[in-house]
Amino acid sequence: MAEITAKLVKELREKSGAGVMDAKKALVETDGDMEKAIEFLREKGMAKAAKKADRVAAEGLTGVYVDGNVAAVVEVNSETDFVAKNAQFVELVKATAKVVAENKPANNEEALALVMPSGETMEKEYVNATATIGEKISFRRFQVVEKTDAQHFGAYQHNGGRIGVISVIEGGDDALAKQISMHIAAMKPTVLSYKDLEAEFVADQLAQMNHKIDQDNEARAMVDKPALPHLQYGSKAQLTDEVVAKAEEDIKAELAAEGKPEKIWDKIIPGKMNRFMLDNTKVDQEFTLLAQVYIMDDSKTVEQYMESVDASVVTFVRYEVGEGIEKQESDFAAEVAAQING
Repeated sequence: MAEITAKLVKELREKSGAGVMDAKKALVETDGDMEKAIEFLREKGMAKAAKKADRVAAEGLTGVYVDGNVAAVVEVNSETDFVAKNAQFVELVKATAKVVAENKPANNEEALALVMPSGETMEKEYVNATATIGEKISFRRFQVVEKTDAQHFGAYQHNGGRIGVISVIEGGDDALAKQISMHIAAMKPTVLSYKDLEAEFVADQLAQMNHKIDQDNEARAMVDKPALPHLQYGSKAQLTDEVVAKAEEDIKAELAAEGKPEKIWDKIIPGKMNRFMLDNTKVDQEFTLLAQVYIMDDSKTVEQYMESVDASVVTFVRYEVGEGIEKQESDFAAEVAAQING
């Protein structure tokens, strides 16, 4: 058997984001094979998409602008949060969102060629801003969203512009659309419905949830509490007609074993089936907008609430400053040493 060294454990932790003991266990199980260990961690839900402790997210602001039936969300990055509050920077972000909404560029290259209110191209405007503000200012991304005359935009920015949201709804009104955008800002859905989730993503998230249950059960065992069961499914996409039919049969068998008279089963089964659906769609509830409990009415999901007011969500965009971007935190002492030695 290969020797499981501290260096090997450290390397696996850096690649997977797993904890020390989980990384060591994976290497033991796979006889020190790094690729197999990573796969082991992924399957067991031990690998995390956690950010490294020595990395920090980019700063900046989102910009949101609505122009008739067209809206735009943009993200502009700065190096520090201090500069993100600079008046010139704030105006640059607003102007960028407006120009993008009005011109609907296809990509960043086209966007940077657009003419800003100053008469300069966006690219030149950002070069000038970098020079005058004193740190690098960059145009990161944008999305243009369009709607019909009958639909409604919900435009919302949160936390001083660190989060920007545009939603489109059918039915309802602008106020409802804005409430949906506020929910999106707070609850961080990544897609509209379970149909938008990849099967592998659902499997990975379910594995991570079950790993968390295993950890909780270790703590529960220490105080003689009963173990929590694993989640069998995570998404409505996994709940086929056969799975749902079997769940209902299992509930009937349970009621029969408890001696409940059949004449009252019809009153009990719907509630238990609702519980089954809730327990087996945890991934949907975390990542999909329609399955989340609506923050304005916690007795309903977003989908149920929208149906109750004869409306529906068509699409949404949510930008949060720095998501998906990491930059190396500078090691000042190392930099000074390198300059002295160089």
